[in-house]
Amino acid sequence: MKSRRVSFTFRRRRRLLFFRCILLFLFLWTVHTVIHYYAGCSESHVISNFCIGFSIPSLFFSLANPFLGSSKFATHDPNEAETRTITQDSWSTHPITRLMSVAENRFRTKLESQSKSLEAAVAEYRRRFCMSPPKGFDKWWEFTQQYDIIMIDEYDGMMRDLQPFYDVKGGGQEIRKRIAAVASLPSIDLVRIRGGVPSVQADGYVDTEVSARAKGLRSMLGKFVKELPDMDFPINAKAEGRVIVPWEKRQENNSVNNNNNDNNNNTRVDPLASFKPDWKGEGNVWDAWRRTCPPNTKARRYFSSVRSGMYTMDNELLSLPTSTTPQFTFSPNTPYHDQSFCDDPHLHYTQGHFFSDWRTLGELYPVMSPARASGFSDIKIPSHYYYGSTARYTYGWDAEKGELREVDKDEVAWDTVENDATNGNDSNSLHKLNKIFWRGATTGGGNEPAGFAPMYQRHRAVRDLASDFNALVQGVELTGFDAYHDGGLYHLSVPYSTLNKGIMDIAFMQATSPGQYPGGLKKLLNDYRFDEGVPLGHHWKYKYLLDIDGMSYSGRFMAFLASDSVPIKSTVYEEFFGDWIEPWLHYIPLSAGYEEIYNIFAYFSGIPGEVSKSYTSTPTSTSYPRRTRRRNTMISGAPDGDARLHRIALAGKQWKKTIGRTVDMEAYVYRLALEWARLCSDDREVMSMSYVRG
Repeated sequence: MKSRRVSFTFRRRRRLLFFRCILLFLFLWTVHTVIHYYAGCSESHVISNFCIGFSIPSLFFSLANPFLGSSKFATHDPNEAETRTITQDSWSTHPITRLMSVAENRFRTKLESQSKSLEAAVAEYRRRFCMSPPKGFDKWWEFTQQYDIIMIDEYDGMMRDLQPFYDVKGGGQEIRKRIAAVASLPSIDLVRIRGGVPSVQADGYVDTEVSARAKGLRSMLGKFVKELPDMDFPINAKAEGRVIVPWEKRQENNSVNNNNNDNNNNTRVDPLASFKPDWKGEGNVWDAWRRTCPPNTKARRYFSSVRSGMYTMDNELLSLPTSTTPQFTFSPNTPYHDQSFCDDPHLHYTQGHFFSDWRTLGELYPVMSPARASGFSDIKIPSHYYYGSTARYTYGWDAEKGELREVDKDEVAWDTVENDATNGNDSNSLHKLNKIFWRGATTGGGNEPAGFAPMYQRHRAVRDLASDFNALVQGVELTGFDAYHDGGLYHLSVPYSTLNKGIMDIAFMQATSPGQYPGGLKKLLNDYRFDEGVPLGHHWKYKYLLDIDGMSYSGRFMAFLASDSVPIKSTVYEEFFGDWIEPWLHYIPLSAGYEEIYNIFAYFSGIPGEVSKSYTSTPTSTSYPRRTRRRNTMISGAPDGDARLHRIALAGKQWKKTIGRTVDMEAYVYRLALEWARLCSDDREVMSMSYVRG
């Protein structure tokens, strides 16, 4: 933003100098003409000479105008909106319009390409993964047909998770040894299948998670567990990822370092013998994670004073770039796909999982987790939050009757009311409110090293999207629709604080571990907006639901999809359904810096009049907008913006009802179990499917 302001300032100075030169030229030419007149020149000669002189500045101005640019930013009142034209001439060329079109076509193609027979499914498996499916694949196929599973072929993410274990020296025997070893660690549970019966074996470590994830996986195995051979699943009891393997070790076929070469005696050493569950100042996640990057990347060469670059002498937090996404650039996917911490290591300050208190494993041990960030080697499984039914995480759950309803009792009709500002933004409205809503706790990271909580993803969201203090008077460049003239697009600049008041309802509702925040609870309460807690059903009153990572993935995403509202999701995690869902069709992806969220709202809903308070602009022949009288007029969004937003809400809801069901999670776990059984076998050929046509 700073560089753009500098360019506007330079352009104003350049224009001022140009006009001064023109005035000086006109003055000198007038004196020249008067001298000719009194020198006795003919009247026609004097008149023609005068006209020629005054036509030259007009010619110069026409030629120089593209170079000089617009003067619309000559003055800036932070309490007013500013306007300027942009090159797009219709909403059909808007980036969001194109992203939605591409998403719809891509997902339609994916659905149409799914295998329609066992023979086709086997052939597609072999084409994608260059080997035969695991033994029991035919039974899995029957399961998919019985329960109308739509996604038959989309398991590339699962196979990427498992591929490193195929490279482990020692085959299935070594994998089983590593399972037994890692299961002895704190907060690693074991789901064990013996004789078709699943059980959970906790490690004995006293953990607040009470083996919930392991119990969830055990439940997912219920329908088909009798079809499975004996095997063990090591389950992460924590939300955070646990396995980070350095780049060099991955190149060595993931050999576990069992040798101590200090005395060149090849004495075997158990790498987990001295494992401690937390860091306690003996390292941190980021220092371990950056070693997953190739040696020539910035993260491997990154050494700097951590605090000096972020704090003033008064210990006030300075702004730090949170992403490279401008306000009018829209991410085609979530930050998991778009952000590289290897190339932009400074961005790690903005994500709390790099500051987790829990120590990670530096060897390739098998650990199954509900989500994984880039660089981690955990194996993804569906979350127990998605599979179970609770009032906190499940759409439609009626706790009083103990039953799951198709439509939540607190659901609110979408309605196509043009703008709720004229109807009162109160909770008794009969239609969804045109605001972006979020409530949550101050979770999002640990405290290793200490002092960085203000930069975590949730803290940034509440600070940037809920604040109204003077530091946010600089303008957000919004894109409006000129409904009064040629139907094109134009830019407006509206203060952050004004927009936050008008279109955001963002707040913390619980202070978790406030001692981790610099300055403690008092400073935390002073720096951020806090509001009362709300039940899950309260979210359905809003059209837009912001979904942000906590300690790990967000456990409410499936509930948001199931509702009639639209999730706006920003996450650095990949989950089991990553190959099945389509951003810009089923939900709206958001960059890690959140910069474009205002223009997302402007595209679909426009900006209410009392928020914008803008001068309307009319393009003239010189492409400058002509300011007219001020009036509280709505900044129009896309002509079909609300309908498009509603389309995303309906598509997400349909996805949850057909592809994000609990039985779809079971189908995923069933296939994972077949793959896992083969991977852990001494003879992987025997555990592969022998399929003969006919």
